[in-house]
Amino acid sequence: MYGKSPTRAVLLLGIQLTALWPTAAVEIYTSRVLEAVNGTDVRLKCTFSSFAPVGDALTVTWNFRPRNGGPEQFVFYYHVDPFRPMRGRFKDRVVWDGNLQRYDVSIILWKLQFDDNGTYTCQVKNPPDVDGLIGEIQLSVVQTVRFSEIYFLTLAIGSACTLMVIIVIVVVLFQHFRKKRWAERAHKVVELKSKEEERLNQEKKVAIYLEDTG
Repeated sequence: MYGKSPTRAVLLLGIQLTALWPTAAVEIYTSRVLEAVNGTDVRLKCTFSSFAPVGDALTVTWNFRPRNGGPEQFVFYYHVDPFRPMRGRFKDRVVWDGNLQRYDVSIILWKLQFDDNGTYTCQVKNPPDVDGLIGEIQLSVVQTVRFSEIYFLTLAIGSACTLMVIIVIVVVLFQHFRKKRWAERAHKVVELKSKEEERLNQEKKVAIYLEDTG
């Protein structure tokens, strides 16, 4: 029996360790679809998860693919510090809004234009996690934001609250006027009773006077 060579033993050990080591891949999370109004600012949110701890080797790359076609364009780059584009359509229009402690690599795009319609990609590499899907956000720049289910829900809740306030006001006013009417009735009863007592007293006085003069 011949013993295993050192080279073969090291190779087998490496294969075993590789099999036991978790697959390194960065996972990206975005809103996927986003709608914003022309002329406003919008936050392109991108977060990630990584097996490896976040360090100085982490890089973030944002790119843009126009909806009407054309070459991919550079938007933003981060490596220890943020690097804005020095020329092109996104010059002086992009700022870093991420927080690596929260695994957030979002950016803000200023002064939206209609030709900003397209797909924005967010790629994060955190060695040894360098593989994984690239996050995408399909941005639609519109003149006005269309109503969505959230807006309809907000409108319904607002209408319900307004209706409740109106009902409360009506009930309070009803109680107030009812108490006022009862108070007026009680006052009239007191007045009638006082007049009746006064009339009876006058009749008694007249009766006594007649008896004395009779």
